[in-house]
Amino acid sequence: MRDGSAWQFGKLGTEPSLGRMNGSVAVAGSGTWLRRLLAFLGPGYMVSVGYMDPGNWATDIAGGARFGYTLLAVILLSNLMAIVLQALAARLGIATGRDLAQACRDHYPRPVGLALWAACETAIIACDLAEVIGTAIALKLLFGLPLLWGVILTALDVLLILVLMQRGFRALEAFVIALLAIIFLCFGAQIALAAPPVRAVLAGFLPSPTIVTDPAALYIAIGILGATVMPHNLYLHSAIVQTRAYPRTEAGRRAALRFAVTDSTIALMLALFVNAAILIMAASVFHAAGRTDVEEIEQAHELLSPLLGVGLASTLFAVALLASGLNSTVTATLAGQIVMEGFLRLRLAPWLRRLLTRAVAVVPVVAVTALYGDQGTAKLLVLSQVVLSMQLPFAVIPLVRFVSDPAKMGALVIPGWLKGLSWAIAALIVALNLKLLADTVLGA
Repeated sequence: MRDGSAWQFGKLGTEPSLGRMNGSVAVAGSGTWLRRLLAFLGPGYMVSVGYMDPGNWATDIAGGARFGYTLLAVILLSNLMAIVLQALAARLGIATGRDLAQACRDHYPRPVGLALWAACETAIIACDLAEVIGTAIALKLLFGLPLLWGVILTALDVLLILVLMQRGFRALEAFVIALLAIIFLCFGAQIALAAPPVRAVLAGFLPSPTIVTDPAALYIAIGILGATVMPHNLYLHSAIVQTRAYPRTEAGRRAALRFAVTDSTIALMLALFVNAAILIMAASVFHAAGRTDVEEIEQAHELLSPLLGVGLASTLFAVALLASGLNSTVTATLAGQIVMEGFLRLRLAPWLRRLLTRAVAVVPVVAVTALYGDQGTAKLLVLSQVVLSMQLPFAVIPLVRFVSDPAKMGALVIPGWLKGLSWAIAALIVALNLKLLADTVLGA
């Protein structure tokens, strides 16, 4: 055993997750609760990026435009499930000293581990695909840059990642938090401009029979739920919580877990605000004006300013989209590094890893844009979300299995009530993703 961890280190030896970044961020061993919490703030915000990336925007826009505030209850439920699963990912990393990729490699036979790695790499590429498209659309909306050139320009973010990683993990977190603040402020301003009726908004957070009885509402609700938990976020969170230099003892781990869960819960409440704000904006602007046909990001951008009568509204929308795309770049790169090192023990320079991942995402987008134009790119965005849905069970099920096993988790194994809740959430998410996949394939 190592440092009191219950899980025997086998094939992985003692290699820490994220290498030199592991335990690189100092934390206060004493002082006020707030001072100690501040040292742990950061990983949760990096994880929250995946819950408000460009891939989620179209679903929220369509839900608000077509059904008003009704689907806010679905966004709330999605967020609560995400809080539970991300807390489990943090618990795994802190309790065992492993990230989810390392845990899978150490537990499963090599062929199974390789299959899980291939599935996760596919999901990361699909996520990167959504980021490329979202960032390119934002550049087009803000600067009039043709979509094809915007896609090519996104490849330059390799330089940004290289600079940030050289400056340490706190620099990565600061960059992410700064862009999250921009997204938050942009949507805060848009909500203020839209001035939605407070009573109707609050009523939307209560479950409505329409969600189940109306097939179209149910389909969008499944899309919101199915795209909520990004597979790579679970791998990411289980690794980055270990960047804190907390004592690797039982008491140290318990304290670290409390602060890590607080951090991720606060950050995911921010994600709840952003996703809810997108839907509220669509409901108060498009649905209220009878434009229930609005479904795409560019369509929403075009109509926002005319319907609100404020030219700044569309600009704020595009700025938030650009910040979302850039932010997702950092987390996807880091997740790719964690997955490759955890499953294969293969270490690549961050710039090379990013270049390879981004090239795989850029090439199909360039080809589709050149051949089919913007409409083809929109369909590719939908396809990327379907691919993500396909991979999700292969991340959620191992995670819940590991944190439920006292032989692996020791004193930090989850209690019985949380185990039951976690399996119920996993089953629901898997079922909804399979339903979404089946409906997409069958053209429902």
